[in-house]
Amino acid sequence: MSFIKNIPLRPHHGMCLAYFKGEGYSNGFSAHMQEMLDIFQKGAKIQLHADTDEICSACPNNEKGCCSSFSLVEAYDNAVLELCGLENGQIIEFDDFTELVQKEILASGKRKEICGNCQWNSICESQKSRWEKC
Repeated sequence: MSFIKNIPLRPHHGMCLAYFKGEGYSNGFSAHMQEMLDIFQKGAKIQLHADTDEICSACPNNEKGCCSSFSLVEAYDNAVLELCGLENGQIIEFDDFTELVQKEILASGKRKEICGNCQWNSICESQKSRWEKC
């Protein structure tokens, strides 16, 4: 399946989605995150966007399109871009992006350096990445 529109995605959400298991800020946020994961996994092209994206639309930290945690997550986004050799605004297949995130960050043990201070860190530490190939 191919999408006409490139879906904006914060680079650090490539890590969040790797470990997402239905927990989140609220039931509405979790349902929206799952819906977006399903869309991405059907073959979406994404545009890396180091600012609020579609996932953020259901986040309580999104205040009229502005992230109240911007300085924290901006550092996460920039680290993902740098480690994966990508640029803000770049268009890429979602599967290609997740392969880079898995190889350059998750499999190499760099995730905790990037976002170990995230409130959801314990979820990520307790399971394997969904991007990990057998």
